Order: sequence, then structure tokens, then C-alpha cells
Amino acid sequence: MAEHLEAALPVGEDPRRYARALAKVWEAALSGEALPKRPRPVIGESWQRMRRLGVDPDHGNEPEPLTPADVAARREASGLAGVLPVLRAGLVGVAEQAAHIMVVVDQGGAVLWREGSKAVRRRADGLGFVEGVCWHENVVGTNAIGTSLVARRPIQVYSAEHYVRTHHAWTCSAAPLRDPRDGRLLGVVDLSGPAATVHPSTLALVDAVARLAESTLRTAHLAELDRLRGVALPVLSKVSGRAVVVDRHGWVAAAAGLAPVERVSLPSGCAPGQTWLPALGSCVLEPLPGGWLVRLAREADAPIRVVLADSTLTITGTTGSWTHSLSPRHAEILHSLAVHREGRSAADLAEELFGDRARTVTVRAEMSRLRRNFGSVLARAPYRFADGIEVVLTRKGNRADTVQ
Repeated sequence: MAEHLEAALPVGEDPRRYARALAKVWEAALSGEALPKRPRPVIGESWQRMRRLGVDPDHGNEPEPLTPADVAARREASGLAGVLPVLRAGLVGVAEQAAHIMVVVDQGGAVLWREGSKAVRRRADGLGFVEGVCWHENVVGTNAIGTSLVARRPIQVYSAEHYVRTHHAWTCSAAPLRDPRDGRLLGVVDLSGPAATVHPSTLALVDAVARLAESTLRTAHLAELDRLRGVALPVLSKVSGRAVVVDRHGWVAAAAGLAPVERVSLPSGCAPGQTWLPALGSCVLEPLPGGWLVRLAREADAPIRVVLADSTLTITGTTGSWTHSLSPRHAEILHSLAVHREGRSAADLAEELFGDRARTVTVRAEMSRLRRNFGSVLARAPYRFADGIEVVLTRKGNRADTVQ
């Protein structure tokens, strides 16, 4: 499903008049007065975070720039250097013509590349908006780059929507860049310029180029899988029993004796030897160039234990433990299934999660994702933890409840 893109400037609004209205909202929010109008939810939530963090609304915090050597190291580690040509081709020319700069930051908010209009780069220098500086919102307040890193979605910020007064003369549009292999946030790409240059279509352009960059990463990953497949087929031909060959992220290059699967979730810190994988059970991992040979071992009779914390699922099988970080939505679903061991229908989960029993399509899609990761511990019709699984709910204060 495509992300909703919300332009900062409403259709038909005069930019200068709207900037003055935003300034009044900003002043009222900081003084504790009644707001003449509410800021957009994404902005209001960010302002609340800034107040909790104690960010100075007049100057922000003073970020300490990285050294050139540190910038070079962050560039190499970011995973973004490979898509820089795509970002440049799609955005730098527009930035120069429209009095903007293109900025690329890593997942921690460090500015790695800054290109575009020379005049705007000089203005950015005066703001400290330079390569090597951290532009996360916990350092410089609400802004498209830092707030996109927190919200994990494309964001446009205009004028006094910025929390720090010195940024009110700017408009910026940013979109996250994710690694298609594992969904990990790599960083953000942004177009920033003077507030007078605000345009609703800028956010759509930045988001489209970001998606094109992710597509480039996806194509490169498919090429890596093809190379691994060339290694996998001769290896699998010599293996007796069921086995798969996966890359370092768990994507399947080839399989023998198993129904086709797209991906196998691997534990963090994967190491050779016997382990237990939720989707396959007891396995033996053997290293290959660029990935792993996963051979299915005989499952012992020892019970499977699931420990569900706030946002982490730990599964203990016959040969060890396996931990997986959960999204808030998946944590909600698994918590409900743990409480209701008899099972829940798609309509039951839809009502519990969304207050609407009709949203079963969304529930089934989420359950499909969960079962791809935890197929051996989750059952369906109704959705539930499989029989014989011990489920433990851990809560704040280290209290643990076992649900039979």
C-alpha cells in the first residue's frame, strides 16, 4: 500500500499568509496559550517530543560535526553510496534550478552528502547545515529529515512548523530509504530550500526518487541471489534430506525437498552449527560464500517455549534460543493470541486492533507475514499459537505470566 503524502502547504493557500499563521501557532504552543489552530498531527507530535527532550526553540542544540575521516567511514557503512547516482540524477538538477539542496543522511541523522544550489549551500553553511553534522530532530528540532527518521515516512516541513526559530526561513521535504533485503532504515534523502520555494509536489518527487533508489538496491540484491544460486545448486545436489540455501539475510536462493519459500528468518549473530528456526524447526547451518546452507535436522521431543516481551519474541527450541524484534502491530497481534489460547478469528482481531470487524483483509495480510517468520509456532483457523507451545508473557516490572 502506498504511503499517504501530506503536503505542508494546503492547496490554494498563499505561502506567506500561511507562514504567518504557522508562526502564531508556534508562538502560542511555546507560550502555553490557546492555539489559534492545531498543527498537523505529525508536527504536533514532534513538538511534544521536543519539549520533553528540552530542545532550545530559539537555537536548538549545538551539534558537534564529524571529522572528514568519520564522514568517509559513515558513507561507506551507510549502504547508500550505491544509490547516490540515482539520487543525484533524480534530484540534484531540480535542486539547482529550484534553489534547493539535496541532502542525504544516514540512519543516525549524520549529513553524508549535500549538493545543489551554491547560493542555498551558503545559506545552509550559516545554519550549520553541513556535511558531518547530525540533523536528527533530537539535536536540531522538528525538521523533515529528523522527523522522517522518527516517523519512518515521507514528510514535508514548512516555515514555523520547524521547532527551532532559526529554521523558520526554510522548507524541506524528506523520504526514508530502506534496505529491501530486511526493511532496515538506511537513512533519508531530502530537498531543502528557502521557505518561499515551497511547493506541494516537492514531497512527491523526493518520495518517487527514494523508491527508485530502493528499486536499484532490490535489483542488486536479486543479482546477488542469482550468483548464490549458482553456488547453491551443485551443493544441494550432494545433500541428502531437506535443505535450503539462503543469503546472509535469509532470502532463499534454492531449496531441495521443501515447498518453495521466499525467505527464512535467521537469528542475529548467525553462526555455524545446530540451531532452531521458527519456520523450519531444528536445523544445521553451514557457511557458503555469500550465505548459508540450512539442513533440516530431526526434531527432538523437547517442548517449544515462546517468551513475548513488549517488542521482542524469544523462542527456545531443542537446540537453543532465537530472538526477533517485533513491530508494534505484530506485538499487539501476538499478545492477543497469547491471551486467547483458544484462538482468534480475523474478525476478532480486526475488532480488537482497529475497532472494526470488517478490516479482515488487513489482519490476514499481517498474519501471513507473521506465519512466514514463525510458521512452526503459529496455527490458523482460528489464528492461534500451536498446540503444545508454552507461551510466557513478560510485563513491566519483570513479572512473567505463563499462558497454557
